[in-house]
Amino acid sequence: MAKNIRQTVLPLAQKAAAECGVELWDLEFVREGGEYFLRLYIDSPDGVGIDDCEAVSRAIDPMLDEADPIEQSYNLEVSSPGIFRELKTPEHCAASLGMPVRAKLYTALNGSKELTGTLDAFDDESFTIGGVTVPKASVGSLRRHEELEF
Repeated sequence: MAKNIRQTVLPLAQKAAAECGVELWDLEFVREGGEYFLRLYIDSPDGVGIDDCEAVSRAIDPMLDEADPIEQSYNLEVSSPGIFRELKTPEHCAASLGMPVRAKLYTALNGSKELTGTLDAFDDESFTIGGVTVPKASVGSLRRHEELEF
């Protein structure tokens, strides 16, 4: 996402989410199949539903119209980050301590490019997952990884 778009939209999205009683988990501006999408991911301790997504969409729409941070036409989408949410910020990691996660690694560790386990700790330099400490620089992505039972 262009930095200036993120800088402009982020506080608007945080304000709209807070007005609706939820928090902003993440946002992205992407091009897919020739169309642009501004996606807001919202969350709350009680989870979010379609009504929450609709409320945030209605709250941010006039803010975006006024600020007009995006030149091209785009689609606005508001949704939950899902149970397999990507952990991008220290706040995301702090909220996920003690939970199962899956790290995709740039280089293999013990013959695998994936590491799954409980997020035990993190700092500016590394993650500790299932008792194994890996440098942040070797992690391509980190997501919650909750096994579902049927």
